[in-house]
Amino acid sequence: MALVLRGELRLSAGKSAVQAAHAAVMLVEQARRRDESGMAEWLAQGQKKIALVVSTLDEMVDIERRARARGIAVLWVEDAGFTEVAPGTRTCLGLGPALASELDPITGSLPLL
Repeated sequence: MALVLRGELRLSAGKSAVQAAHAAVMLVEQARRRDESGMAEWLAQGQKKIALVVSTLDEMVDIERRARARGIAVLWVEDAGFTEVAPGTRTCLGLGPALASELDPITGSLPLL
């Protein structure tokens, strides 16, 4: 699972952690609803997650496009706007659950959060 945050928003550490957590929980729930077979393998291999950062929303949109093209589940976290950013701001892009070997071609060059 990859959790990609928008660096340009300059979210606090706490806000970044919460946005990534929202994405992780929503991805797992999405996978359970779809009964994805890859979920069992991801769970068995330790439920790996990685938090990454990109500079802009455009970069996140490109990552989304590339992930969808490879059949990897994606979702956006849009903030409610109660604290640091305006309502509806896309803060995090979640990919997976998927194995590192599936995500690396898309996210392998991104810096860690």
